[in-house]
Amino acid sequence: MHAILIWAISLTSLALMLLRPRGISEYVWISAGAFLLVITRLLPLGRALGAIREGGDVYLFLAGMMILAELAREEGVFIWVADIAVRHARGSSARLFLWVYLAGTVVTALLSNDATAVVMTPAVLAAVRRAQVNPRPHLLACALIANAASFLLPISNPANLVVFGSHLPPLGAWLGTLLLPSLASIIATFLCLCMLSRSPLREKTAPVEEPYRLTGAGRMALAGITLAVVTLLVSSGFGIPLGIPTCAAGVVAMVLVGVRDRSSPPLALRNVSWGVIPLVAGLFTIVEALNRAGMVRLTRAGIHWLASAPDGVGRFAGASAVAFLANAMNNLPVGLAAGTGLRQMGHHGLLAHAVLIGVDLGPNLSVTGSLATILWLIALRRDDAEITAWEFLRIGAVAMPVALLSALLFLR
Repeated sequence: MHAILIWAISLTSLALMLLRPRGISEYVWISAGAFLLVITRLLPLGRALGAIREGGDVYLFLAGMMILAELAREEGVFIWVADIAVRHARGSSARLFLWVYLAGTVVTALLSNDATAVVMTPAVLAAVRRAQVNPRPHLLACALIANAASFLLPISNPANLVVFGSHLPPLGAWLGTLLLPSLASIIATFLCLCMLSRSPLREKTAPVEEPYRLTGAGRMALAGITLAVVTLLVSSGFGIPLGIPTCAAGVVAMVLVGVRDRSSPPLALRNVSWGVIPLVAGLFTIVEALNRAGMVRLTRAGIHWLASAPDGVGRFAGASAVAFLANAMNNLPVGLAAGTGLRQMGHHGLLAHAVLIGVDLGPNLSVTGSLATILWLIALRRDDAEITAWEFLRIGAVAMPVALLSALLFLR
């Protein structure tokens, strides 16, 4: 009976997080579900606190990334990037799309997929409105590249930390295994988007206006972000956990920007979506409860079958299973469960990397697949733009399986 109640509360919380009834934030539903599991003693308080402590590195990573992203937004760094893309388009919507896609790839790789989905999306929307072209291909590019490029580097997606935990590979080993699959995913997604958006990409853009220029504070924000990127790459290269360096980089960037604009750091701190932290903590707690209710046994059985399958079959089956499951449950809890099972069974090789690809890339199928995509939708609604779940699914049903297969074919 306890197991049934745990599954009922957990799945209900996840469903409410995805549906957001009455517009209530995602973290409220997840935190409420986690709290209910504890007060009903379905999950002992000590186990809940232990699960929350396990996410310490992820919380610090997210906090640092969100601070960097907000500083960049406040000081116009992302608008500056989008303006460069419009100018390089030289009157062609297709060239604008290419530059938006390339910018999204760089931002995702160096600042995480959440920065691309949440901060770059409004800048791209402003750019395409100035260019007077159909915004859909460019906005879809922001969402899809945020997931397609999110395993290019260890810092590109918080889910990477969730899947590998303390066993996150150092940068050299990561690139040796995942660079080619990531490039294959990025290129395949780009080609699918181009094929499915042929008509709007033939449009011509309006003449460009005066170039957008960064202020002194904007240049300091860009310098802070550059310093943060270098710090994170060095930390990753030496196998140092990324949470503390990322958070420290955010603090240093605030100090640099504050030298030129004292009002910017407090404003950035106020605008950070701090609800993401309790959301992730609640997900850690719910996954711990589900593990006690039998999910860890199911995960282990699945991993055992995948590991014993013929060469290649296990990787394709595992990546495909978690990719589609991520769209039903969201990729963070799926990544938490899969990562826990992999670590407990000592699997850190190609099977673990295949599962990671499924966790990161799977959400390109539907709008419910990842927190980044959900936040992307919210960003669109704030600016009176909308892409329906059906439109996203129509594109994702082609782009996600093609990119997933392409990535797995290059996984060695």
